[in-house]
Amino acid sequence: MKYVRFFNNKEVKHGVIEGDRVRVLDGPFLDPLSKPTETLVSLNEVTLLAPVEPNKVLCVGLNYALHAKELEHSLPDDPVIFMKPQTSVIGPDAEIIYPKISQRVDYEAELAVVIGKTIKNVPETDALEAIFGYTCANDVTARDLQKKDGQWTRGKSFDTFCPLGPWVVTGIDPSHLDVQGLLNGEVKQTSNTQYLINSVPKLISFISQVMTLNPGDVVLTGTPEGVGPMQPGDEVVVRIPMIGELRNTVGVQA
Repeated sequence: MKYVRFFNNKEVKHGVIEGDRVRVLDGPFLDPLSKPTETLVSLNEVTLLAPVEPNKVLCVGLNYALHAKELEHSLPDDPVIFMKPQTSVIGPDAEIIYPKISQRVDYEAELAVVIGKTIKNVPETDALEAIFGYTCANDVTARDLQKKDGQWTRGKSFDTFCPLGPWVVTGIDPSHLDVQGLLNGEVKQTSNTQYLINSVPKLISFISQVMTLNPGDVVLTGTPEGVGPMQPGDEVVVRIPMIGELRNTVGVQA
């Protein structure tokens, strides 16, 4: 199923995609008590938002071997995790703001995992049971600032640097998903999650040993090789065929 969060009639609502319409729910889709209503709305009449409002966004660096190679990094012994703030999250068709203090802002296409229940110290064998579903993500990065700082917080954390969407899909296998990144219609990144160094269950288990994961938290699983710069006016798309396309444009800082 495809779950959405959207704006319609001056209200933020949640729903389930049914063809070219949305079945409105009576509450957030992460709430197990939410139920479908009788209301159907055309997709053309709504504005899709980031499908979740995560308390925290956990990201994994260097999780594809060829991406680590292109950045001239050795492969880490353990998953490399970092965080993006809530204020970095935007939805489909929203504008990525290019910071004035950066001279290079890169796209990074990724599979994102949406956590469905509170977990701590979950074993790898049980990790998939804690996942609600999956969406597309763009781990936008000010590459020059990342290199200058020697750590990743500033370069990864600007407002609008975490597009998510267009919806959350349930009931799919995360171990064999194609992941593509397109810039102005040209495919720049293409790989498959079978090439993840650390699998989705391993990542969820590993992170849960460090911190409690709550419903709505998002885990970005890493980007494949082919990352590169974007410029104001560009359109960037993250495409995962089993999920959909996350499309955003690049603007300039006012």
